Amino acid sequence: MKNKILLVLCILFGLMFVNSGLNKFLQYMPMPEDMPTYMLDAFGAMMTIGWILPLVAIVEIVGGILFMVPKFRALGAIMIFPIMIGILLTHVVAGTGLPVALVLFAINMWVIIDSREKYMPMIK
Repeated sequence: MKNKILLVLCILFGLMFVNSGLNKFLQYMPMPEDMPTYMLDAFGAMMTIGWILPLVAIVEIVGGILFMVPKFRALGAIMIFPIMIGILLTHVVAGTGLPVALVLFAINMWVIIDSREKYMPMIK
């Protein structure tokens, strides 16, 4: 039962990240209208740099796909982890959407903890 629940959560989690990554390239979802000015400034700064958003988008797409495949889930979880920290910190600062970010963070941590034996060769 645990494996089936984890599989469904991982597929939904992976699809959310693939969707987010594709949106950075195709821009099919509008930005929220009530976004604070400092968040718009930060997003504008990332757009000015030019290479950060495509890099994040590619990592989100590849990590999301890997997260959905059980054989590569541990790799996908580690790839997505730094982006997940950024998402969590962004929502803490913005003050909105924090429950969703915490749920996504918990799913990512569940997979990382569940796959810890795959990471042990890197630590030893």
